[in-house]
Amino acid sequence: MSETASPDFLALQVRDLERSADFYEGYLGLEREPAAPPGVIVFRSATIPFAIREPLPGTDLDAGPVGVGIAVSLRVSDAQLLHDNLKRAGVTILMDPFDTPFGRTFMFQDPDGYALAIHGALPS
Repeated sequence: MSETASPDFLALQVRDLERSADFYEGYLGLEREPAAPPGVIVFRSATIPFAIREPLPGTDLDAGPVGVGIAVSLRVSDAQLLHDNLKRAGVTILMDPFDTPFGRTFMFQDPDGYALAIHGALPS
C-alpha cells in the first residue's frame, strides 16, 4: 500500500522578499519562523506552513499573471475587519466580503499580484 500524498508546504515566489514579508507581517499579522533556508521566509502557521521565497531558477514573474490557476486561501478570525483594514490601506480588493459555507470570504491582491482569499467566521 502506498502513502497518500497531502499538501504540507505552500510558498509564493516573490520579486522583493523583504517588501512581501513586510506586507504579510504588517497587514495579515503573520510572524516569521526563526529558521529558514536562504532566500525563503517561513511564517508560523497552525496548519500548512506558508512561506515567501525568491523565484526559483528559470521563473520569470514578469512573463504573465502570477498564480493563474492557483487558489490560495488563508483563515483569519475576523475577515470583515481585515478587509476593512486592507481597503483603508489602499490594497487592491478583488472581491468584496460575502458569506459562504467556509465563513465570511473576500479576495485581495498582494504586492506581487497574487490573488488570495480570506475566510473568517460568519458574522453573528
